[in-house]
Amino acid sequence: MGQIELVNISKTYDKQRHVLNGINLSIEQGEFFVLVGPSGSGKSTLLRMIAGLEEINGGTLKINNRAVNHLPPKDRNLSMVFQNYALYPHLTVEQNILFGLSAKKVDKKEQKKRLIEAADMMGLSELLKRKPKELSGGQRQRVALARAVVSQAPLCLMDEPLSNLDAKLRANMRIEIRRLQKRLGLTMVYVTHDQVEAMTMGDRIMVLNDGVIQQVGPPITLYNEPANLFVASFIGSPKMNKGRAVITNQKIVIENTLHIPLDSSIVLQIPNGRHFTVGIRAEHIPFGTSDNKTHEVEVINVEQLGNETLVTFEVGKELWSAKWLGQWMVNVGDRVPVQISVDYFNFFDSESGLLMKAASIANQQEVVAI
Repeated sequence: MGQIELVNISKTYDKQRHVLNGINLSIEQGEFFVLVGPSGSGKSTLLRMIAGLEEINGGTLKINNRAVNHLPPKDRNLSMVFQNYALYPHLTVEQNILFGLSAKKVDKKEQKKRLIEAADMMGLSELLKRKPKELSGGQRQRVALARAVVSQAPLCLMDEPLSNLDAKLRANMRIEIRRLQKRLGLTMVYVTHDQVEAMTMGDRIMVLNDGVIQQVGPPITLYNEPANLFVASFIGSPKMNKGRAVITNQKIVIENTLHIPLDSSIVLQIPNGRHFTVGIRAEHIPFGTSDNKTHEVEVINVEQLGNETLVTFEVGKELWSAKWLGQWMVNVGDRVPVQISVDYFNFFDSESGLLMKAASIANQQEVVAI
C-alpha cells in the first residue's frame, strides 16, 4: 500500500470538461515521483488536489491509507513549494521560513532549532535578516525549500519550482533537491513540464496528457520502451525520430524514402501492406563507415554542443537527428554516411499510437549495474 493512493480520481470544470479523468496511481513512501506533461495536461491540478487546494469531483484520495478528500490542507501533514515561491515580501527570510511553524504555535526553541538546521542546509545562514526583494532567484527558491524543510512534513509537493531559474542554477538546484529528499527521507511529488528534469530527478515518472495517464515507470523504461507515440515524442532530448512506414518485399519503407532490409521475425508480426510508425533514437544512428554504412543523407543542420554533435537530415517530410559523441566537422549540404538498423526501431500502431514492438533489448545501449 503506497503512502499516496489515487483511486479513479477525476476533475471537471462546469460539470462538462474533464481536466483529469480516471486517475489511478500509487506513490510509495520515500519515493521521488515526477508528474510530467505539456502545459494544460492537468499535472498541476492533480498536485493541488493532493494538497487539498482543489476539489475532487470523483474518486478517492488516500494518504497513509486514510481517505482525505474532504480534509483541509493544514490537516494533510504535507508541505508545498510553488512555482512563484509564494514568499511574503514584507517579512524577512527568517520570518518567511518560520511562518508556518508560528501559525501552528510550535515552541519557540523548537522553531529556532529547526531554523538553524534548515538555514545551514540551504546556505541561508547569512541571509536571514534580508527581505525577498534583496535576494536572487536561486536564493528565494532556497527560502521556499527551507520553509518546506522546517515543517518536517513527510510529504512534500513541488509545482515547477525551478522554472524561473537560469539553466546553470536550475541544474545545481536539481542536485540539491534530490540530495535533500534522500537525506530527509521525504516522499516527494514533483511537477514539471521539462522532461530532462523528470529524467534526471525521478525514481518514477508519470506522463500525463489531456488529463489521462500515458505511462508510469522508471525513467529508463519510459525512454527505452515508450508506451505510445506521445511518450516517445515527449521523453528524450532530442525527441525520438519518427516516420510512417510499410513493409514491402522484406523491407521497411519509411516515408517513401528509406528502404531497410528486415528479418523474417518482424515480417511475421507485422503483415505486408499494413501501415505503421517507426521510431528511433538519435544516438542509434551512428556515422557510417565504408564497411557498415546503410544510407547517405544530406545534412540540413548541425548543432555543435562541444561534447557531442547533432546532425539533422530529412526523411521524406520528417526531420531526423543523429547524435554523435565528440566534435564532428560536418557542414550543411554535406552528404554523410550513416548506419540505420531495424534492431533499434520501435514499432507503433499509427492509428492508436500504441507500442507494438519495442527496439531489440539486446541491441540497445548496454545498461550497467553497479
